[in-house]
Amino acid sequence: MWIYEKKLQFPVNIKCKDIKLAKYLITQYGGPDGELSAALRYLNQRYSMPNGKTKAICTDIGTEELAHLEIIATMVYQLLRDATPDEMKSVDLGGNFAQHDKGLFYTDANGVPWTAAYIATLGNPVTDLTEDMAAEEKARSTYEWLIQLSDDHEVKKVLGFLREREVVHFQRFGEALVDVEETLGKKKYY
Repeated sequence: MWIYEKKLQFPVNIKCKDIKLAKYLITQYGGPDGELSAALRYLNQRYSMPNGKTKAICTDIGTEELAHLEIIATMVYQLLRDATPDEMKSVDLGGNFAQHDKGLFYTDANGVPWTAAYIATLGNPVTDLTEDMAAEEKARSTYEWLIQLSDDHEVKKVLGFLREREVVHFQRFGEALVDVEETLGKKKYY
């Protein structure tokens, strides 16, 4: 089904350690509006889509979200490079260090663990695609806020790329919604 290219979709070359930003960025790894939630949502929803085109859109975007998860993981790893336990404690990552060292764990920026409750799938194509559009907008907003929290040009460049992909995903889900409405007729789902 997939061909894995052993390179990131967008290069990550962060040179400066920024433990606090790593803590904030982790929300896009395991938070409610993060990349893991998006990937699993779309890959689940594909099964209730009424045609091959909309199934493909969910599969394509879900797969790309997994690539974004890999980008976020790389960013967090690079931002934590050479962080000491005391530095981790200074930004409230001491608990993470105690349990995982600098290993990634699916949480939001406040340390709340990821839960399957973050995945919204109702089985109704109109409802699910509308939810997907909202999810992409929430991710876009989060990337904009993360950009504002950073002074690092390299970080902003990667976050800008991820933000733009959320805009494209929003547009593609909008196209899929129009297609579903044309395929099924508005009366069936309204």
